[in-house]
Amino acid sequence: MKNSIEIKNISKSYIGFQLKNVNFNVPEGSIVGLVGENGAGKTTTIKAILNIINTTGEIKIFGKDNKKYEKEIKKDIGVVLDDSFLSEYLTAKSINTIMKEFYDNWNEKKYFNYLKQFDLPTNKTVKDFSSGMKMKLKIAVAISHSPRLLILDEPTSGLDPIVRNEILDIFRKFIAEDEKRAILMSTHITTDLEHISDYIVFIEKGNIIFNLSTEELLENYGIVKCSKEDFKKVENIDYIKYKKEKYQYEILVQNKYEFRKKYNIGTIDKPSIEDIMLFYVKGEK
Repeated sequence: MKNSIEIKNISKSYIGFQLKNVNFNVPEGSIVGLVGENGAGKTTTIKAILNIINTTGEIKIFGKDNKKYEKEIKKDIGVVLDDSFLSEYLTAKSINTIMKEFYDNWNEKKYFNYLKQFDLPTNKTVKDFSSGMKMKLKIAVAISHSPRLLILDEPTSGLDPIVRNEILDIFRKFIAEDEKRAILMSTHITTDLEHISDYIVFIEKGNIIFNLSTEELLENYGIVKCSKEDFKKVENIDYIKYKKEKYQYEILVQNKYEFRKKYNIGTIDKPSIEDIMLFYVKGEK
């Protein structure tokens, strides 16, 4: 399997923050979710991939160095960032005119179909759009030149559940149309990733905590709920983190089946991605 993105040992230092030897890949045909708290390093990582900031380490997109071949690479990337690159005084219609000149493979028909689907006016200036409308416009722009790779920073933020589901369906179709396409999606709405992602990369304080398939994460991880007496029986190496609640202990384990075979205590719940993140960040060891 080829990789759309390969990241090797990238690092970046700011005052009070450091991205530390980050490594992960985005395979072709996959949707990779990049998750973490605000300030964990998600946006810094995305800016490094897009060569917006300088970092040490190596980043390849479509097998090519992201700095040396930046211009060539970016013609095949669709980007949605929190900071809009669209002038507030443009209309959706005038954006089409600009993009036709910028992208050789810009699909005008597809673009206007997305505007219609998202119920976006063509002659209203962007400054008069709501935050949700602006996000939908950015997504329409990002995918209307049929890129091989989408890089999305909080693409469903500020959208109601119905529109979010519409957009997630568009991302699914985008991948299904071509097995060489891929999506890297940073989001704090982890329930979206449970529905569409193939892999989850969790970053915390500039470090990659885990990089796992979504299936492995949701099927193998478990939250054990047990008494204080049972918790004392559990060896430290057999759990990741724990929380002490009022009447019980909660333990995050990496393989709930092996844990049950060894201890056979308490009840085991299936965690969400958010549950797992909270244990890593707030739990004790």
